[in-house]
Amino acid sequence: MATVSTPPVPIETTDPINARILAVSEDRIEGFAEDPIGQIAALSGVEVPVVIERIRAMMRAGTIRRVRQTLMATNLAQGALVAWRVPESELSTTFDWMFANDPFTGHVVIRSTDAQIAGARYRLWTTVKVPQGFDIDKHCRLLCRKTAAETYRLMPARKLFVLGVGHVRRKGLEPGSKSDEPAEPRDTSLVELSDLDWRVLVPLKRELTPDEISQDIWSARAAEAGVDRETFLRVARSLNERGVIGRFSTFLEHVKPTAAGERVTRFNALFHWAVPPGQEIRAGKEVGRFHVMTHAYWRDSGPEFNNVNIMGVAHGTEREHVLAHKQAIDRHLAEVGINVTYTNVFWGGRSEIKPSEISPQAYRAFCAAMGVDAEEMRVG
Repeated sequence: MATVSTPPVPIETTDPINARILAVSEDRIEGFAEDPIGQIAALSGVEVPVVIERIRAMMRAGTIRRVRQTLMATNLAQGALVAWRVPESELSTTFDWMFANDPFTGHVVIRSTDAQIAGARYRLWTTVKVPQGFDIDKHCRLLCRKTAAETYRLMPARKLFVLGVGHVRRKGLEPGSKSDEPAEPRDTSLVELSDLDWRVLVPLKRELTPDEISQDIWSARAAEAGVDRETFLRVARSLNERGVIGRFSTFLEHVKPTAAGERVTRFNALFHWAVPPGQEIRAGKEVGRFHVMTHAYWRDSGPEFNNVNIMGVAHGTEREHVLAHKQAIDRHLAEVGINVTYTNVFWGGRSEIKPSEISPQAYRAFCAAMGVDAEEMRVG
């Protein structure tokens, strides 16, 4: 009797069912959800067992590179976008060291720009966060000592306007596509946590394995935290109410080709705008309303970057299409009366992304591994 083989589960982002799931799961499950898989199913119109099967298959194939509960790390740890000046011959080595050895460095990107500015020498860009009580400037000086980095520019976020990737649902956007209302600015003030908060937060934020994708994600994480499930959920809801929780997200492999040979995006652009002092919030709200933007912040860059104060990131598969999106934003800013005194694009090349660690205990362990006294890395 012939054996009937089961067809493989599709792992491509272009598969119609996968696309429906990913359009929701990338960045539409806001805050803390007791049953995030159930929410994905409800919003995508795909049955729960199929959602579980498809996410697990895409994770195992590497199409989805991680699934996790994200945090609003800007409210939990002192953080900044950091531009590093590194000798060209040491750029790859420094990139590798920061990605492999610093748990508090998240995004690591080699960028370039055609503009003839002093900032063009800053080719390595990273995100850095250090736990509350520790000094990010001291941390970056330590990284300089451990690598070939010569100097750096810290650019902490003063306001946040957009944070949510959503590559699948952004595919095919027409330049100029935007919300009817401006983006709402979010504060980056730090929230203090109790010991119980940290006990819950650490397992809450750790990425999930394929086998953990189910309708009961949190029971095992509660056991890991040493609390019962109801306590875990209560603390998680409290963290959400205090603005600490981001969203439940599936993250695609959007830089390298997937196992199916797809590239979700090819071009990663960091847009820069300089607007007059006092116009930062208004400009950020206008930039943030454009659907193509995955990130938008008020960050002060300094004279090396012509005093840029609004930054944002957009992705796309065609360079000219990404530039068309920026041109549409530029026109809109002019139309609403915001005077842009300078603008530029830093294009991303090689990049690696991982979640930044924010635990104070992890920071002390890092300091010990680096041969420094953690107390000397504190603020003050």
